[in-house]
Amino acid sequence: MPVRTNQKQRTRAAIVAAARDLMGSGADVAMPEIARAALVSEATAYRYFPDLVSLLSEAMAGTWPSPAEALAPVADSADPVARVAFATEFLLRRVHTFRGSVRAMIAGTIARPDSVPNRPGHRFGLVDEALSGADLAPAELARLKEGLWVVASAEAFFTLTDLCGLAPDDAIASAVRTASVLTRAALKKEDS
Repeated sequence: MPVRTNQKQRTRAAIVAAARDLMGSGADVAMPEIARAALVSEATAYRYFPDLVSLLSEAMAGTWPSPAEALAPVADSADPVARVAFATEFLLRRVHTFRGSVRAMIAGTIARPDSVPNRPGHRFGLVDEALSGADLAPAELARLKEGLWVVASAEAFFTLTDLCGLAPDDAIASAVRTASVLTRAALKKEDS
């Protein structure tokens, strides 16, 4: 029995490792490619993971820094606009780097909304961290966060690159500008 358990653990680890390797390449990510890279059949991969979203969630676990670690370079800044700009750029650069797996995750959660809890949602922690200490009324802070969740998102990045034809750097710069404008406007509104 222990030999079988060890083999199952090795197979699962090989599938997760293959997913991580493929994710890091930026290439499209799908179960057949992951299975092939793990040297298992696609059916075997599905025995370990019911869907691609579940596998990608496990493969992503621990690969992204915490929001505080991600924003460490601006940790001493008291300027929420600068912190939001940094968080937005950080997120979207990672989205670009891992675009194949991010696309697969989005597609999977759209096709199966019940799998949404498996989606990491890094933007939420980054926005929260970037706005920590911002002097805003709770209702205004909530509205600002909602706006930033739309702007600092993989969906916004892919809209700008795929539909609008922007180069990745230009798409990131556009999202950073928009996030900065939203933040600045919320802070000015609170000051008046």
